Amino acid sequence: MKSLKKTRRIQIIALTFVALIISTGLIGYAMRDGINFFRAPSQVMADPPSPTEVFRIGGLVEEGSIVRGQGETVQFNVTDGGATVPVVFTGILPDLFAENQGMVGTGKYINGVFEASEILAKHDETYMPKEVVDALKAQGVYKEPNDS
Repeated sequence: MKSLKKTRRIQIIALTFVALIISTGLIGYAMRDGINFFRAPSQVMADPPSPTEVFRIGGLVEEGSIVRGQGETVQFNVTDGGATVPVVFTGILPDLFAENQGMVGTGKYINGVFEASEILAKHDETYMPKEVVDALKAQGVYKEPNDS
């Protein structure tokens, strides 16, 4: 017959194991909508994601592509030098949003158009998100900023 101390120890270990599994499951469930993968326009065009997948896209706003619609709707193209993806955004754009500037958008790719729910622009003349810089370097388009 097992001693009471040994039985209690086994119960505590089993309870700890069950609590660990439950907490891991709850953390994963809570984070399911918070994880957004980054894609460059070339990756989106080569392997289009499903219309239900939320992801981030980044690149340069193509020159001459910004078209303001009715209200707060804006259409523009984002490029990494290898491919161009049309973007539609309804909302207020950041003050530093401009042509030939870096941007990152969060949203869904539906029927060949990236429908953005959020747009972020670079915050000074030298900053660009790391993912955007890497994608532009891979396409051979990125130019290092001049150090003053």
